[in-house]
Amino acid sequence: MLNSNLSTVSYFILGAYLDIGNIRYLYFLITVLLYMVILLVNISLIVLISMNRSLHEPMYILLCGLFLNELYCSAGLFPFLLIQILSDVHTISVSFCFLQIFTIYSYANIEFCTLAIMSYDRYFAICNPLQYNTHMTLKMVFLSIALIWLYSFVKIIVTLSLNIRLTFCGNVLNNFYCHNYLIVKLACSDTKVNNINGLFGIVITVLVPLIPILFSYIKILKVCFSGSNQTRQKAVSTCTPQLVSLINFTFGCCFEILQSRFDMTHVPRVLRIILSLYFLIMQPLMNPFMYGFQMSKIRETFFFYYKVMINERGAVKV
Repeated sequence: MLNSNLSTVSYFILGAYLDIGNIRYLYFLITVLLYMVILLVNISLIVLISMNRSLHEPMYILLCGLFLNELYCSAGLFPFLLIQILSDVHTISVSFCFLQIFTIYSYANIEFCTLAIMSYDRYFAICNPLQYNTHMTLKMVFLSIALIWLYSFVKIIVTLSLNIRLTFCGNVLNNFYCHNYLIVKLACSDTKVNNINGLFGIVITVLVPLIPILFSYIKILKVCFSGSNQTRQKAVSTCTPQLVSLINFTFGCCFEILQSRFDMTHVPRVLRIILSLYFLIMQPLMNPFMYGFQMSKIRETFFFYYKVMINERGAVKV
């Protein structure tokens, strides 16, 4: 059924991969190591927050949602990368390509929306602390996370449903993974609806979440400049990881959008490769380290359990 709608195209060729000989095994080991680190740190922090009742607060539950999203993205990218690195033929079936688009695009949408809710949380915690417990309840946080994921899934399903009706004249994607706009560019049929939906999707995914984020941090900055040193320190310690995460992710997404829609051949190939994978690898790797080491309550809880484990091992040996 799917292949009949897609003319004779049953697979896509990923043209960004090069024949690198035996050095592929080194890249494979590096990629495996990165994936293992991402799995370890994100799962560890999810378990730490879930098992410790003192961390059952809105901010940390939102962090759990963020870390879960990093695992979701990594599951859609890393196993695929590992297979492609060792493969001599870099192809992907149409159905799996659409599944990868679904994973990566929904991940990006969930990431921006979660960061927006987190900025809203910090706004009430710092600017309106007396109203915090009224507006930021655990029930509201869980509901927000569920709605964000549901909305993101529905949004990407609509995008993919528009792709299924297309007829393709080619099957070469100049990328390391499946990209929606690159697939649309291969179509022979009319893509006006797809292009409008794509531009609308960029606005909804990137610009709309930035409005509450900018509003929240502008208000927080005003409080920082007019408040006490204690308020300023609290704002810096809790907001710095979020701002770094937001700037990092926005930069990576913007480059990937520009690279897919404009001619970037003047940019060195190595730099294009790094930046193409940047927001999909650095965000899942960087977020848990930033939040784990920057936020004092998580850091203290981690070291507390670490000391307990060390003491228990010492007691067993004695």
